[in-house]
Amino acid sequence: MCGISGIVALSSHGQQSLSAIRQANQAMVQRGPDGGGIYAHDWVVLGHRRLSVIDTSCTGSQPMTTPDGRYTIVFNGEIFNHKKLTDQYLSNAGIEPLRSHSDTEVLLLLFALMGEQVFQILEGFFAAAIYDRQRGDLFLVRDRFGKKPLLLYQDEDCLVFGSEMKVLFAAGIPRRVNWSLLPVYLQLNYVPQPYSLVAGVRKLKAGHYLKFTNGVILEQPYYQLALSPAQYQQYSYEGAQKRLVALMEEAVARRLVADVPLGAFLSGGIDSSVVVALASRHVSGLHTFSIGYKDNAFFDETAYARMVASRYQTRHTAFMLDNDDLLEHIGGVLDYIDEPFADSSAIPVYILSQLTRKHITVALSGDGGDEVFAGYNKHSAEWKIRNGGVRNALIQAGAPLWRSLPQSRNNPLTNKFRQLYRFAKGATLSPADRYWQWASIMDGNTSLSLLHPDIRAQVGSGMNAAIRQTFTGDITGEDFNEVLLADMNLVLLSDMLVKVDSMSMANSLEVRSPFLDHHVVDFAFGLPEHYKINGQMKKRVVQDAFRSHLPEAIYNRPKHGFEIPLLKWFRKELWTLIDADLLDDRFVVEQAVFDSAKVRALKKKLHSASPGDSPATIWALLVFQHWWKRYLA
Repeated sequence: MCGISGIVALSSHGQQSLSAIRQANQAMVQRGPDGGGIYAHDWVVLGHRRLSVIDTSCTGSQPMTTPDGRYTIVFNGEIFNHKKLTDQYLSNAGIEPLRSHSDTEVLLLLFALMGEQVFQILEGFFAAAIYDRQRGDLFLVRDRFGKKPLLLYQDEDCLVFGSEMKVLFAAGIPRRVNWSLLPVYLQLNYVPQPYSLVAGVRKLKAGHYLKFTNGVILEQPYYQLALSPAQYQQYSYEGAQKRLVALMEEAVARRLVADVPLGAFLSGGIDSSVVVALASRHVSGLHTFSIGYKDNAFFDETAYARMVASRYQTRHTAFMLDNDDLLEHIGGVLDYIDEPFADSSAIPVYILSQLTRKHITVALSGDGGDEVFAGYNKHSAEWKIRNGGVRNALIQAGAPLWRSLPQSRNNPLTNKFRQLYRFAKGATLSPADRYWQWASIMDGNTSLSLLHPDIRAQVGSGMNAAIRQTFTGDITGEDFNEVLLADMNLVLLSDMLVKVDSMSMANSLEVRSPFLDHHVVDFAFGLPEHYKINGQMKKRVVQDAFRSHLPEAIYNRPKHGFEIPLLKWFRKELWTLIDADLLDDRFVVEQAVFDSAKVRALKKKLHSASPGDSPATIWALLVFQHWWKRYLA
């Protein structure tokens, strides 16, 4: 796992920017603390920071160039089938011996042999840049599901790319807000890819590669996840279970290759438990790690993690945190965020990554299982609405009651009232509109109303409508897999994977996700709805396939995830940060980004009997304000 950067000058003025590659490379040193390097040729410079995982010797250092000097690569990620590709393609072509044992060299030589076709045969997660010195072409590529980030900026003087926004800032790109996307950020708590809140910046799409020649960009997909209704009858339910076990065994085994200490996150949920169960077949005394809360038993799942750890005799470490432990890391999280991203569960992921990194360099995780196999509460709610029933009708009829009751995420009862109201409200909408509402913290009109009147008039609702159509346009209500595909393209790509990559790399930890092996994902989207979910069970095929592998106690229990006590903090420990600093009334008025009256109303709602989702919105505002002061003020 590493970080990459690069600048291509397009004018004499742009050529003056090439020297900024050193600052750009240094800006992401935490992604690669084991070394760095720079390549320069004519009007092109490439930078690399290295976190050594496979072939930790100097022969694996980057930038790496082919023996003839034509192609140079900077690479971030892992290619799990690099040894197989060496035997299948390079050896048959007489290209040996290799100078290193690294997957980077294999990719470089394969690209020299077969060009862009190589991207289709790679198994892993990655972002890479390959420069063709002979033709002057630059190729950028990103893995199938966007696990590794790659940001781009282009103007008339240069093209700049990098693994993080701070890389682009260090290279000297203009620091301006894309105001049309600010209400989208407030609505979702993140900006959907390929868009960016920084004007002029975009992300390379997942499963795409880009060819840059003489200032012209040609971007093409090499992989696109799609629904496969024709395959829905391919497997019986029992056959699907057996096939899933086989695919997951292979996916986990592929991700155990490393020349550094390796372990796994173990939350006690189904997905991470499956990964640990399968990894333990290959690794005796596997290191496993979980995180728990001393001050809130409702969100503490470490007991379930210990059950799995005991069954597989892992070397388990449970990091038990109190309120002060969580609070003291907020500054580190805010400082690392270089583009507003307001999923507050980034805080415990940051802490878990930091503590885990003291023991290992690579961690396996269960990420992706919920999106691929229908594991969220919203999936269960969607299924129930589509399948009707008396209970649903009663919940819908009770909408006025649910709305009148106290609503908050930080208490089991008030959280239930919140969920019932969201369910009742969503049940009256079309499948596409319901998906967008449930993906949102607030509706589009409310997020727009939070902006300063001058910005609000400038922005309008056009971008929000366009993005909404992009991600929900294919949800017709005919196939439940449409919802899961939207989750893959929106929630997984722009929220979950961003959170895991940024918070783990902030601590120089590599995270690998077997459930996002493309063989597993392709298989899953060839399964019919009822294999994944019914009225009693989410992730049905996963639960049944691995039932004999896991303790019965972890089945059919409430799903909590990484929740933190935002409401409590905002009312007490962080109130000064809110009221006297980042959302201080005078600062908000002078800044002229947000409507000061609406911000005051939000702060007041925090202290009401029914705060609803106001803590999430306040957190989104705090993240933006901290970012504004750090990078734009």
